[in-house]
Amino acid sequence: MRFIRLAAALLSAALVPLAAPAQTTEWPAAKPIVYVVPFTPGGSTDIVGRTLAQKLGESLKQSVVVDNKPGQAGGIGAAYVAKAAPDGYTLFGGTISTHAINASLYKKLSYDPMKDFEPVSLVARLPNVLIVNSQLGVNSVAELVALLKKDESKRTFASSGAGTSTHLAGEMFADLIGVKLTHVPYKGTPPALTDVAAGQVPFMFDQVTAALPLVKSGKLKLLAVTTAKRIALVPDLPTMIESGIPGFEMSSWQAVYAPKGTPKPIVQRLNAEIVKALHQPDVQAKLSGQLAMELVGSTPEELRDHMAREIPRWAELVKKSGAVAD
Repeated sequence: MRFIRLAAALLSAALVPLAAPAQTTEWPAAKPIVYVVPFTPGGSTDIVGRTLAQKLGESLKQSVVVDNKPGQAGGIGAAYVAKAAPDGYTLFGGTISTHAINASLYKKLSYDPMKDFEPVSLVARLPNVLIVNSQLGVNSVAELVALLKKDESKRTFASSGAGTSTHLAGEMFADLIGVKLTHVPYKGTPPALTDVAAGQVPFMFDQVTAALPLVKSGKLKLLAVTTAKRIALVPDLPTMIESGIPGFEMSSWQAVYAPKGTPKPIVQRLNAEIVKALHQPDVQAKLSGQLAMELVGSTPEELRDHMAREIPRWAELVKKSGAVAD
């Protein structure tokens, strides 16, 4: 009897329907996406991030929230994203600093640009310009060089942070003119420009659009652009090469990344939506027309190849300049 009752109990249990497996919400419906910008609000990386966040939110039918995490030339934000869950809900606004220059500039970097991220898309290239305080008394690159060689008190330059393209532009300038300059790093473009405008630091390199309001107010002056060709936004501004600095050519760049291990279908979807956004007229008018950016929109593989070329290129300049950041 005991055997019969046990068999009956087992049969009864077998007939009970199994509980349905937990339903997983398809990406990106589960929660808002966080787009980490590793610099302060108001700079070019922030503007790119907010522009893409809006477009991605519209196309993905999900909120995309910008989270500014400045510091260490973008390294603090990069390290945060490198440790984030690879579930498609965290994106990163990477730059030439976070994914090329920092690799050789910092002795101890808390992330690996090549190993800790999934490249999504190269977004844009953008020029830097040489900016001076209007009261400095110079109207050309040649006059600035003459002043720096004559007056030791003027041999400092500001940047938006150690390891940024604006920092390395200053180091390149120092190397090419043969004058030792002291770097003064800031936590982003706005405070650096403010101090140059106030005369606390004589000059700096930075994105042209960030400086234009202070240029129009008469507090700052543009001397040259760092690209090989002049830019449409300020067509009368000469290049550094035209201004008598042979070999001075550089551009900054912006890109989007996800944490390493983010599923390939999600990366591909994000790539497609970003490339689509970059072709929209309002995005082109804002980023290209107003900010002088050259919009790109690459594949993930093209971005990875781009990084592989950029990292050794900047390592050579960092070594040559002797620049170091902790």
